[in-house]
Amino acid sequence: MHNELTQKDIQMMKEELDYRRITLRPKLLEAVKEARGFGDLSENFEYKAAKQEKNRNEGRIRFLENMIKTAVVVSDTSASDAVGLYDKVTVYLEEDDETETYQVVTTMCQDALHGLISKESPVGKALLGKKAGDRVHIQVNEGYGYDVVIRTIEKAQDDGSVPLNSY
Repeated sequence: MHNELTQKDIQMMKEELDYRRITLRPKLLEAVKEARGFGDLSENFEYKAAKQEKNRNEGRIRFLENMIKTAVVVSDTSASDAVGLYDKVTVYLEEDDETETYQVVTTMCQDALHGLISKESPVGKALLGKKAGDRVHIQVNEGYGYDVVIRTIEKAQDDGSVPLNSY
């Protein structure tokens, strides 16, 4: 499996990796050593918490390394009047008589609660390449789909202002 990421995504992931390896890892190892010195490990909350934090950091390092290793670099190739990667799109939801604004991003930056939708999600896939005024059908699953009308498209670029997901 390949992860479709922008060059900026990869750069931000490398910066996080450097921070976690060079700065955070030694601090967390020291915290584990210090907590170990507090005595009986079976009842030592500080030791368990420090060990858990160290393991969380190591897991994130492995995750980022794997994402970078399997990455396929993508860029926005959309027309100037069509929805592309990192563009902000205002849509009218006909069923609900509501307007929503989304920004189409890579999977590493998605956060649906804040309007950041993955280009690989049903909404992202349906919107990419469409133009203002287009009626778009979004098929969520086999049994459910809905229509939206694209009201506006605000062109944008991957400038690093959208943070990477953590887990």
